[in-house]
Amino acid sequence: MFDANEVKRLIEQGLPCEFVAIEGDDGVHFTGIVVSKQFQGQLKVRQHQAVYAALGKLMGNEIHALQLQTYTPEKWAEVRTELGL
Repeated sequence: MFDANEVKRLIEQGLPCEFVAIEGDDGVHFTGIVVSKQFQGQLKVRQHQAVYAALGKLMGNEIHALQLQTYTPEKWAEVRTELGL
């Protein structure tokens, strides 16, 4: 079982991020927002795969689900006020 802060730490450790917010209270299901320059020019599926790669073997095992919203820094600047963050 993991807490949201540990999932956040692992993502930040494995991927250069400008912003990461992870929530989840049951230890296996999480939601999150990840903002990275690395996402520039990538399809959403590739962005999500990059986050999953940062979590390695934990995805699908200890972490059963991670619902993601991924953004480039430029797109994040546009939408964060809409999201109230």
